[in-house]
Amino acid sequence: MGSYLTHLTVLFAFLANLSVQIHALSPAYSACQLQKNTETSPLTGCPAGTLFVSPTDYRAGFKTVQAAIESLPETGDAVILIGAGEYFEMVNVTRSAPLTLLGQLDPYTASESAGNASQRNLVHIWNNLYVLPGMTDEETATLTVARVSGEKFGNTDFKAYNIDFENRAARYSIAQALAGSFIYANVSFYGCTFASWQDTWYAGHGSYTYAVDSIIYGQTDYLFGFGMSWFQNVILANRACGGGITAWQGTKGTRNGAFIADSKIIRSPDANATTVTDGQCYLGRPWNTLASAVYLRTYMDESIQPAGFTPWPGEKTVPSTTYYAEYDSSGPGGDTSKRVPQERILTAAQVKEYFSLESVFAGTPSWIDFNYEI
Repeated sequence: MGSYLTHLTVLFAFLANLSVQIHALSPAYSACQLQKNTETSPLTGCPAGTLFVSPTDYRAGFKTVQAAIESLPETGDAVILIGAGEYFEMVNVTRSAPLTLLGQLDPYTASESAGNASQRNLVHIWNNLYVLPGMTDEETATLTVARVSGEKFGNTDFKAYNIDFENRAARYSIAQALAGSFIYANVSFYGCTFASWQDTWYAGHGSYTYAVDSIIYGQTDYLFGFGMSWFQNVILANRACGGGITAWQGTKGTRNGAFIADSKIIRSPDANATTVTDGQCYLGRPWNTLASAVYLRTYMDESIQPAGFTPWPGEKTVPSTTYYAEYDSSGPGGDTSKRVPQERILTAAQVKEYFSLESVFAGTPSWIDFNYEI
C-alpha cells in the first residue's frame, strides 16, 4: 500500500498546482464519519442503527465490510461506518434496499487546508484478482453492486463516501482487473478513488452510476460498459495509454454512455515516460457501433491524442453511428481542431438542452446526494 499512497501524495501535490483543491464533506454524514476518541462511541453522530466495521478497533461489531453487509436484513435503509484501515477483501452488495458506506475520516478533514476529498481517505479496500480462464471480468471486481439471480434489479440506492477501492492485479498481469462493477443498480460515489489498470469502472446492463469529487486511475478502457454513467468534477488519471479512456456499447433508443463533466484528465504521477507520452492517450474507442461518450467543460493535459477517439481494433474508422462529443474542452489536449470527423463539437445551446444531468437521466435521480458540497 505504501507505493499507492506515495502516488496519491504526488498526485495531490500536482493537483494543488492546478487549483483544484476541494473542501467537501457530506453535511448529512460528516459528524458520523469524523473519528472520535476512545472515550466516545464511534457511532456518535451517526444515523440510528449504523453498523461499525474496523480491523483494529475493539468497539467494532465487524472486522470486514462484507461481514457487516451480510448481516443486514433485506429491507430497510442501512448505514455502515468503516473504520480507518486496510481491507483486503471483495465487497459484494446484492440487497435491493438502500445502503450507504461511510469511510471514517480524521477530524482534520473538517479544515479547509485538508485538500481534495479523496486525499483524506483513511479507508482502503483492495483486492488483486484478474481474469483467469473460465472467469468473466465482472468476477474480478473489488466492489460489486448487482442483482442476485432471478431478481429484476439490484440495489436501488447505493452510496459510498470517502473510500478508496483498488485492484492491484494488473500491475503484474496485463488483463482485466476491475475495481468496481455495477449491474442493474443505482450507485453513487462521493470523494472516492477507483484504481486499476484495465477496466477500472464497469457500468453493466441496467446500471445508473454517478461519481463526484473522485479520482479514477487506469490505462485501458478504464471507463467501460453498457449502462449510464455521469462523472462530475472527477480526475481521470492515465497510468498508461491502451485502447481509450472510455469503451461503451450503446443501445438503440437509450442514452446509455459515459458523460464526463467539469473534470480533469491528467497523466498519472505513477505513469512513466514509456507508458504515457504526449498525445498518446485516446478519449475513447467504440465497443459497438452505438458507443457514446461526451466530455463537457473538461481540462485535458498533453497526454491526450489530438484525434480524440480511435477505431476498435480491426476497424479502419470510427463508425458514424457513434455519439462522441465535446464541449468547451481546455488544456493542451483540449484542442478539438484535429479530432476525428465523426466527433461532434457541441454548442452551448445543445449542451443546455440535451446534456445536463437531469436531461441525460430523464429527471432528477432521487438516489443522488445533491447536498454533497463541492
